[in-house]
Amino acid sequence: MTTIAEHLVESLAEHGVTQVWGVVGDALNPVTDAIRREDRIEWMGVRHEEVAAFAAGAQAQLTDRLGVCMGTVGPGAIHLLNGLYDAKKSHTPVLAICGQVPRPDIGSDFFQEVDNDVLFSDVAVFTATVTSEKQLPGIVEQAANAALTERGVAVLTLPGDVGGLELPSAVAPGRFARPAAAAGPDLQSLGAAAAAINVAERVTMLVGRGARPARAATLALAERLAAPMVITLQAKEGFEGTDHEVGLSGLLGGPASKVAFDGCDLLLMVGTDFPYVEFLPEGVPVVQIDHAGRHIGRRAVVTHPVVGDAGETVEALLPLVQAKTDRAHLDAARSRHESWRERQQSFVDPDYDRKPKGLLRRKVDNPDARVRPELLAATVDRHAAADAVFTADTGMSTTWLARFVRMTGGRRLLGSFNLGSMANAMPQALGAAALDRTRQTIAFCGDGGLTMLLGDLLTAASHDLPVKIVVFDNGSLGMVKLEMEQAGLPAFGTTLHNPDLAAVARATGLHGIRVEDPHDVDAAVRDLLAHDGPALLDVVTSADEIAVPPRPTLAQGWGFAIAKTKEFVESPE
Repeated sequence: MTTIAEHLVESLAEHGVTQVWGVVGDALNPVTDAIRREDRIEWMGVRHEEVAAFAAGAQAQLTDRLGVCMGTVGPGAIHLLNGLYDAKKSHTPVLAICGQVPRPDIGSDFFQEVDNDVLFSDVAVFTATVTSEKQLPGIVEQAANAALTERGVAVLTLPGDVGGLELPSAVAPGRFARPAAAAGPDLQSLGAAAAAINVAERVTMLVGRGARPARAATLALAERLAAPMVITLQAKEGFEGTDHEVGLSGLLGGPASKVAFDGCDLLLMVGTDFPYVEFLPEGVPVVQIDHAGRHIGRRAVVTHPVVGDAGETVEALLPLVQAKTDRAHLDAARSRHESWRERQQSFVDPDYDRKPKGLLRRKVDNPDARVRPELLAATVDRHAAADAVFTADTGMSTTWLARFVRMTGGRRLLGSFNLGSMANAMPQALGAAALDRTRQTIAFCGDGGLTMLLGDLLTAASHDLPVKIVVFDNGSLGMVKLEMEQAGLPAFGTTLHNPDLAAVARATGLHGIRVEDPHDVDAAVRDLLAHDGPALLDVVTSADEIAVPPRPTLAQGWGFAIAKTKEFVESPE
């Protein structure tokens, strides 16, 4: 005989799941005991279930296999929600195994009881509560198949008296399905798109995550069209540093994206659901290629929609479009991108604030002569491995990574880029490091994000996960501060009173390093990356560093000036 819990765990192991993340407890005790006896799966105990969900989601994104997390009755399951919403919005397959009160107590407002099927109804593509051994293996297969084929979250709930129920030994483990093959485009829609592209003189491409598997074809299309490629943050992998790339748009980008957008007479969007419409060109025809029809037209008015897998569609489009020989549009955007990147490099000089150009700016944004975040990000980029996995907290740490860390070679990048959660970088790094302890994993953490889930530094230590945590310690919720100031409001409620985070790291069992002098950054980064085990670098950075968007408005400029005046006038000092 076998139990429901043993059947579930064996099914996961057969699929290739190597870790399950969570906090042990009551209703799920049979499951954790089954994991204890399953040599193919490692139990990854965390201090907060949110960390479990983020870690499982990171693993799913890196492997395309099912990520698995667990949260027991009531509060434990609720804590999973934030990380599960991130998986939902990242379109990544995650199975959440949740506890429930015993079957006779369901619906009686029992201690810790919540209705999981209702609770997870918005985040999940599948929810079910197992109430009988007769439902297996079907219900396990349904949950996993829904997550894998629909690239989303499935929630399987086990009441406290269910996990130990016995099944006949002859019941085979669940067999999980693979997603359908990529679908090609409608030929009539493709032909109309090609005709519009052929008429246009200056095409700009906006390339997103969906184009990454079609890298070669997308680059060939850009070359044929002599088109500058504006990339999204999630397209840094695969497209950064290529001949047609002109950087990012949105708040993270540089001025070349504005040149590319303003100068085009057709916008070609490939595999992107870029949400910031204020940065897109106006009054030009738009061709959008996306595998999901529901994505098309919700960001911009699309003249020529093409539903289909980016790889299949771009391959089919290539022979239909005519080569464009005038490269002036591409050259203008590329030239602006290279000159902007060269100017940005001045900020990575440890002596920048002592030089004539830096002296004036220092009075505005770095009066305490702290480490500039650009220097820190660029130094990590210089010393990091060619195949490092990077994670980034939502906020200013993502800005510095976007601008100064190059996702070339075999590097990977994870973040809460669709949900925009705080505190994601460290948990995602834990998940990545657990997959391959020999591969360098670097988390770019804001001090606000790290301290939100600070307790799970203990998870890195207890499981000896060799994560390298880089903390941009500016004593502030930096992105919120910038948003307030751009709106003309004085920063309020954004100050963080942090401890010495390197000392905290050492107290939890990590190697901890603290830096306050720009000239110490290089040696500290080398020390961090060379350490054999989990390590944290706490760098005291400027809280007033300005990240100017590619299309700054007069209102933003006035707002920032007014806010600074208010902060000065209303300061208690």
